[in-house]
Amino acid sequence: MGRTILGMLVGVVVAVLVIMAMEMLGHHFYPPPSGLDVTDPANEAAFAQFVATMPFGGKVMVLLAWLAGTFVGALAAAKVARHQTAAALLVALVVISGVIGMIMAVPHPAWLSILGLLLPIPVALLAVRLVYRRTTLPRV
Repeated sequence: MGRTILGMLVGVVVAVLVIMAMEMLGHHFYPPPSGLDVTDPANEAAFAQFVATMPFGGKVMVLLAWLAGTFVGALAAAKVARHQTAAALLVALVVISGVIGMIMAVPHPAWLSILGLLLPIPVALLAVRLVYRRTTLPRV
């Protein structure tokens, strides 16, 4: 039980760090307007305008950040945890809850919202499959 909880914690931390790094990379290619502080709730309208006018590539980068964070976090969780699937799915659910929070705070395009809600679980299960395959194949 302890390893599974540790795996979940490690997975969530890794997922958040990967998402943050990918979003910072996205801001390098698609920078927000100067002076926009996305952490300040008073700037919610300006942030919503930024998201609305962001090019398609920037929106794809956001989706890739969510999915890469899910994948790497679930992979880390599954490698540490004894109950690999449960740990990886928890990471996916945390990412989905973050996506829900972002969708509620700032309107996103429908396709981005739908994919951000539907894809993390299959991505996490893919990560588990890769870990499970590595740990169960006989050595040649």
